[in-house]
Amino acid sequence: MAEEERTTEQHFARKRFGQNFLSDHNIIRKIIDAIRPAADDRMVEIGPGLGAMTEPLMARLDHLHVVEIDRDLIARLKTAHSPDKLTIHEGDALKFDFGSLVADGAPLRVVGNLPYNISTPILFHLADYAEQVKDMTFMLQKEVVMRMVGSPGTEEYGRLSVMLQYRFNMFRMFDVPPGAFRPAPKVMSSIVRMVPKPRAECTATDEALLGKIVTAAFGQRRKTLRNTLREFLDESGFAALGIDPGLRGERLSMEAFVGIANYVAARPAS
Repeated sequence: MAEEERTTEQHFARKRFGQNFLSDHNIIRKIIDAIRPAADDRMVEIGPGLGAMTEPLMARLDHLHVVEIDRDLIARLKTAHSPDKLTIHEGDALKFDFGSLVADGAPLRVVGNLPYNISTPILFHLADYAEQVKDMTFMLQKEVVMRMVGSPGTEEYGRLSVMLQYRFNMFRMFDVPPGAFRPAPKVMSSIVRMVPKPRAECTATDEALLGKIVTAAFGQRRKTLRNTLREFLDESGFAALGIDPGLRGERLSMEAFVGIANYVAARPAS
Protein backbone atom coordinates (compact mmCIF):
# COMPACT_ATOMS: atom_id res chain seq x y z
CA MET A 1 0.00 0.00 0.00
CA ALA A 2 1.26 3.48 -0.86
CA GLU A 3 0.78 5.30 2.43
CA GLU A 4 0.85 2.65 5.13
CA GLU A 5 2.25 -0.82 5.70
CA ARG A 6 0.95 -3.30 8.24
CA THR A 7 3.38 -4.13 11.07
CA THR A 8 2.84 -6.14 14.24
CA GLU A 9 -0.48 -6.28 16.08
CA GLN A 10 -2.41 -4.61 13.25
CA HIS A 11 -0.63 -1.26 13.46
CA PHE A 12 0.12 0.43 10.14
CA ALA A 13 3.47 2.20 9.69
CA ARG A 14 2.72 5.70 8.46
CA LYS A 15 5.12 7.03 5.85
CA ARG A 16 4.22 10.63 6.65
CA PHE A 17 5.69 10.08 10.12
CA GLY A 18 8.75 8.25 8.76
CA GLN A 19 7.84 5.13 10.74
CA ASN A 20 10.07 2.05 10.63
CA PHE A 21 9.76 -0.05 13.77
CA LEU A 22 12.76 -1.78 15.29
CA SER A 23 12.03 -5.48 15.77
CA ASP A 24 15.38 -7.34 16.12
CA HIS A 25 15.75 -8.26 19.80
CA ASN A 26 19.53 -8.67 19.62
CA ILE A 27 19.92 -5.20 18.13
CA ILE A 28 17.53 -3.76 20.72
CA ARG A 29 19.59 -5.32 23.53
CA LYS A 30 22.79 -3.94 22.01
CA ILE A 31 21.33 -0.43 21.83
CA ILE A 32 20.05 -0.51 25.42
CA ASP A 33 23.45 -1.73 26.62
CA ALA A 34 25.09 1.13 24.71
CA ILE A 35 22.76 3.67 26.35
CA ARG A 36 23.47 2.22 29.82
CA PRO A 37 20.36 3.62 31.54
CA ALA A 38 20.59 4.05 35.32
CA ALA A 39 17.46 3.83 37.47
CA ASP A 40 17.40 7.51 38.44
CA ASP A 41 18.23 8.91 34.98
CA ARG A 42 15.89 11.62 33.69
CA MET A 43 15.38 10.20 30.20
CA VAL A 44 13.13 10.99 27.26
CA GLU A 45 12.60 8.79 24.23
CA ILE A 46 11.60 10.41 20.95
CA GLY A 47 9.19 8.34 18.87
CA PRO A 48 8.63 5.24 21.02
CA GLY A 49 6.60 3.58 18.26
CA LEU A 50 5.54 0.09 19.24
CA GLY A 51 7.72 0.17 22.36
CA ALA A 52 10.70 -1.89 21.17
CA MET A 53 13.11 0.32 23.12
CA THR A 54 10.54 1.77 25.51
CA GLU A 55 9.90 -1.42 27.44
CA PRO A 56 13.55 -2.44 28.03
CA LEU A 57 14.31 1.16 29.01
CA MET A 58 11.43 1.15 31.49
CA ALA A 59 12.76 -2.09 32.96
CA ARG A 60 15.92 -0.22 34.00
CA LEU A 61 14.48 3.21 34.80
CA ASP A 62 12.36 4.46 37.66
CA HIS A 63 10.45 6.60 35.15
CA LEU A 64 10.56 7.35 31.42
CA HIS A 65 9.25 10.25 29.34
CA VAL A 66 8.32 9.76 25.68
CA VAL A 67 7.34 12.18 22.89
CA GLU A 68 4.98 10.70 20.30
CA ILE A 69 2.88 12.27 17.53
CA ASP A 70 0.88 9.23 16.33
CA ARG A 71 -2.46 9.12 18.16
CA ASP A 72 -2.90 5.37 17.64
CA LEU A 73 0.50 4.67 19.20
CA ILE A 74 -0.26 7.06 22.06
CA ALA A 75 -3.44 5.12 22.80
CA ARG A 76 -1.50 1.83 22.82
CA LEU A 77 1.11 3.25 25.19
CA LYS A 78 -1.56 4.57 27.56
CA THR A 79 -3.24 1.17 27.63
CA ALA A 80 -0.01 -0.76 28.16
CA HIS A 81 1.75 1.36 30.77
CA SER A 82 0.95 3.09 34.04
CA PRO A 83 1.54 6.86 34.25
CA ASP A 84 3.56 6.09 37.38
CA LYS A 85 6.21 4.59 35.08
CA LEU A 86 5.63 6.39 31.78
CA THR A 87 4.79 10.01 30.98
CA ILE A 88 3.56 10.50 27.41
CA HIS A 89 4.00 13.90 25.79
CA GLU A 90 1.65 14.08 22.83
CA GLY A 91 2.85 16.11 19.87
CA ASP A 92 5.60 16.95 17.43
CA ALA A 93 9.16 16.53 18.74
CA LEU A 94 10.20 19.43 16.47
CA LYS A 95 8.04 21.75 18.58
CA PHE A 96 8.53 20.13 21.98
CA ASP A 97 10.26 22.04 24.80
CA PHE A 98 12.77 19.46 26.03
CA GLY A 99 13.93 21.93 28.67
CA SER A 100 10.58 21.46 30.42
CA LEU A 101 11.70 17.96 31.45
CA VAL A 102 14.78 19.17 33.33
CA ALA A 103 14.23 19.38 37.08
CA ASP A 104 16.27 19.49 40.28
CA GLY A 105 19.43 20.17 38.30
CA ALA A 106 19.44 16.64 36.85
CA PRO A 107 20.50 16.76 33.17
CA LEU A 108 18.34 15.14 30.55
CA ARG A 109 19.27 12.04 28.58
CA VAL A 110 17.66 11.84 25.14
CA VAL A 111 17.30 8.66 23.08
CA GLY A 112 15.32 7.49 20.10
CA ASN A 113 14.95 5.99 16.66
CA LEU A 114 14.59 9.35 14.91
CA PRO A 115 12.29 9.56 11.87
CA TYR A 116 14.55 9.81 8.83
CA ASN A 117 12.36 12.39 7.15
CA ILE A 118 12.95 15.00 9.90
CA SER A 119 16.35 13.93 11.20
CA THR A 120 18.31 17.11 10.37
CA PRO A 121 15.79 19.67 11.70
CA ILE A 122 15.25 17.68 14.89
CA LEU A 123 19.01 17.50 15.52
CA PHE A 124 19.27 21.28 15.22
CA HIS A 125 16.23 21.67 17.49
CA LEU A 126 17.80 19.44 20.12
CA ALA A 127 21.11 21.31 19.91
CA ASP A 128 19.31 24.29 21.46
CA TYR A 129 19.03 22.28 24.69
CA ALA A 130 22.67 21.14 24.84
CA GLU A 131 23.35 22.90 28.14
CA GLN A 132 20.53 20.95 29.81
CA VAL A 133 21.50 17.56 28.39
CA LYS A 134 23.90 14.87 29.60
CA ASP A 135 23.95 12.92 26.35
CA MET A 136 21.87 11.92 23.33
CA THR A 137 21.88 8.49 21.70
CA PHE A 138 20.04 8.10 18.42
CA MET A 139 19.47 5.70 15.59
CA LEU A 140 19.55 7.49 12.25
CA GLN A 141 20.10 6.80 8.60
CA LYS A 142 23.79 5.90 8.26
CA GLU A 143 24.27 8.57 5.62
CA VAL A 144 23.15 11.22 8.13
CA VAL A 145 25.41 9.85 10.87
CA MET A 146 28.37 9.92 8.50
CA ARG A 147 27.63 13.60 7.88
CA MET A 148 27.36 14.25 11.61
CA VAL A 149 30.81 12.80 12.31
CA GLY A 150 32.37 13.86 8.97
CA SER A 151 35.94 15.18 8.83
CA PRO A 152 37.26 18.12 6.76
CA GLY A 153 38.12 17.13 3.23
CA THR A 154 35.60 14.31 3.03
CA GLU A 155 32.44 14.16 0.95
CA GLU A 156 30.29 13.83 4.07
CA TYR A 157 31.67 16.96 5.76
CA GLY A 158 29.31 19.92 5.65
CA ARG A 159 27.08 22.30 7.61
CA LEU A 160 25.65 19.53 9.78
CA SER A 161 29.16 18.30 10.66
CA VAL A 162 30.46 21.73 11.65
CA MET A 163 27.47 22.94 13.63
CA LEU A 164 26.98 19.72 15.61
CA GLN A 165 30.70 19.18 16.22
CA TYR A 166 30.93 22.74 17.50
CA ARG A 167 28.52 21.90 20.33
CA PHE A 168 28.95 18.14 20.82
CA ASN A 169 31.55 15.41 20.96
CA MET A 170 30.27 12.89 18.42
CA PHE A 171 30.67 9.11 18.50
CA ARG A 172 29.49 6.77 15.76
CA MET A 173 28.91 3.47 17.54
CA PHE A 174 27.62 0.68 15.25
CA ASP A 175 25.42 0.00 12.23
CA VAL A 176 21.93 -1.47 12.16
CA PRO A 177 20.86 -3.36 9.00
CA PRO A 178 17.51 -2.82 7.27
CA GLY A 179 16.33 -6.29 8.29
CA ALA A 180 16.19 -5.17 11.94
CA PHE A 181 13.06 -3.10 11.15
CA ARG A 182 9.47 -3.67 10.14
CA PRO A 183 8.87 -2.46 7.49
CA ALA A 184 12.49 -2.69 6.36
CA PRO A 185 13.87 0.65 5.15
CA LYS A 186 15.94 0.80 1.98
CA VAL A 187 18.97 2.19 3.83
CA MET A 188 21.46 1.17 6.51
CA SER A 189 21.09 2.80 9.92
CA SER A 190 23.69 3.72 12.54
CA ILE A 191 23.77 4.49 16.23
CA VAL A 192 25.38 7.79 17.22
CA ARG A 193 26.06 9.32 20.63
CA MET A 194 26.25 13.08 21.15
CA VAL A 195 27.81 14.41 24.35
CA PRO A 196 27.59 18.19 24.89
CA LYS A 197 30.91 19.96 25.21
CA PRO A 198 31.55 22.15 28.25
CA ARG A 199 30.35 25.67 27.51
CA ALA A 200 33.93 26.95 27.91
CA GLU A 201 34.95 24.92 24.83
CA CYS A 202 32.31 26.61 22.66
CA THR A 203 34.25 29.76 21.89
CA ALA A 204 32.24 31.51 19.16
CA THR A 205 31.39 35.00 20.40
CA ASP A 206 28.32 35.11 18.14
CA GLU A 207 26.90 31.66 17.47
CA ALA A 208 24.20 32.99 15.16
CA LEU A 209 26.92 34.58 13.03
CA LEU A 210 28.86 31.30 13.03
CA GLY A 211 25.75 29.56 11.69
CA LYS A 212 25.35 32.11 8.91
CA ILE A 213 29.00 31.79 7.86
CA VAL A 214 28.89 27.98 7.83
CA THR A 215 25.63 27.99 5.88
CA ALA A 216 27.13 30.36 3.31
CA ALA A 217 30.33 28.33 2.97
CA PHE A 218 28.42 25.14 2.17
CA GLY A 219 25.54 26.73 0.26
CA GLN A 220 27.37 26.23 -3.04
CA ARG A 221 29.92 23.53 -2.41
CA ARG A 222 31.69 23.88 -5.75
CA LYS A 223 32.48 27.54 -5.17
CA THR A 224 35.55 28.80 -3.32
CA LEU A 225 35.51 30.65 -0.03
CA ARG A 226 36.36 33.86 -1.91
CA ASN A 227 32.91 33.61 -3.50
CA THR A 228 30.81 32.01 -0.77
CA LEU A 229 32.11 34.24 2.04
CA ARG A 230 32.39 37.52 0.12
CA GLU A 231 29.69 38.98 2.36
CA PHE A 232 31.92 38.38 5.38
CA LEU A 233 35.57 38.52 4.27
CA ASP A 234 37.67 40.41 1.75
CA GLU A 235 41.22 39.54 0.69
CA SER A 236 42.72 41.30 3.69
CA GLY A 237 40.48 39.31 6.00
CA PHE A 238 41.54 35.99 4.49
CA ALA A 239 45.17 37.11 4.79
CA ALA A 240 44.75 38.12 8.44
CA LEU A 241 43.28 34.68 9.21
CA GLY A 242 45.89 32.83 7.15
CA ILE A 243 43.18 31.15 5.07
CA ASP A 244 43.54 30.50 1.36
CA PRO A 245 40.44 32.06 -0.28
CA GLY A 246 40.82 29.59 -3.14
CA LEU A 247 39.79 26.71 -0.88
CA ARG A 248 36.29 25.33 -0.65
CA GLY A 249 34.37 25.20 2.60
CA GLU A 250 34.83 21.47 2.98
CA ARG A 251 38.58 22.01 3.53
CA LEU A 252 38.17 24.13 6.67
CA SER A 253 38.01 22.66 10.16
CA MET A 254 35.27 23.53 12.62
CA GLU A 255 37.85 25.54 14.57
CA ALA A 256 38.71 27.55 11.43
CA PHE A 257 35.05 28.48 10.98
CA VAL A 258 34.90 29.63 14.60
CA GLY A 259 38.01 31.73 13.93
CA ILE A 260 36.34 33.36 10.92
CA ALA A 261 33.17 34.09 12.92
CA ASN A 262 35.11 35.64 15.80
CA TYR A 263 37.20 37.75 13.41
CA VAL A 264 34.08 39.05 11.67
CA ALA A 265 32.31 39.68 14.99
CA ALA A 266 35.27 41.68 16.32
CA ARG A 267 35.78 43.75 13.18
CA PRO A 268 34.62 47.36 13.46
CA ALA A 269 31.49 48.10 11.45
CA SER A 270 32.27 49.85 8.18
